[in-house]
Amino acid sequence: MLKNRTAVITGGSRGIGKAIALRMAESGADIAIIYAGNEKAAAEVCEMAENFGVIARAYQCDVSSFGQSKAVCECIYSDFGGTDILVNNAGITKDGLILRMGEDDFDRVIGVNLKGAFNMTRHLSRYIMKSGSGRIINISSVSGIMGNPGQANYSAAKAGLIGLTKTTAKELAPRGVTCNAIAPGFIDTDMTAGLLQDILDNVGTLIPLKRMGRADEVASLAAFLATDSASYITGEVIRVDGGMCI
Repeated sequence: MLKNRTAVITGGSRGIGKAIALRMAESGADIAIIYAGNEKAAAEVCEMAENFGVIARAYQCDVSSFGQSKAVCECIYSDFGGTDILVNNAGITKDGLILRMGEDDFDRVIGVNLKGAFNMTRHLSRYIMKSGSGRIINISSVSGIMGNPGQANYSAAKAGLIGLTKTTAKELAPRGVTCNAIAPGFIDTDMTAGLLQDILDNVGTLIPLKRMGRADEVASLAAFLATDSASYITGEVIRVDGGMCI
């Protein structure tokens, strides 16, 4: 379904990003993984992706940096000769109540989760527009739809990502590029493993389907949105949350 296309996935060395990278590789796409610090994990994902017969390379980059993002996008374009798909998945959390949250914690989460998506979109869109079937997929969150106590920074970034998605969709539509957002709920990853135990204990009451989601369930949607079958879907925010945010 994605043969002869190149997909760039930020935060692709673990969790949802890893699942998306492997699902797209399985569908035939060559893979460029952006990682922040865990070189070994990124290399392992590339090795797993290559088992599907595709090209996979890893690139270290702080996506919150405009300059670093520009440089890595130029490098990827040079290495692969083109870019068709961008998945803005990189994200961090630094939780705390508003009254106690430090400025650095707020700025850092906004920088990675929101500005990072802008940076990558800004620098890669010129290449994606040449694709003829360009796809941008932003990984938002239900926290950006309904808010979440203790996550003012994260919720604000994910809400901003929804606005960025809709604007990007409108601006790039004339060039045949779609842009959509996926808003996961509680997904079983190392990020959610850090949630308070009382939240984990009450998953059954918070979520109508009474379980946490899996990273591969998010990846399946991302892979679909990257295909030609999704060519008339743009500007959408699609929840993968088990009914949590109905």
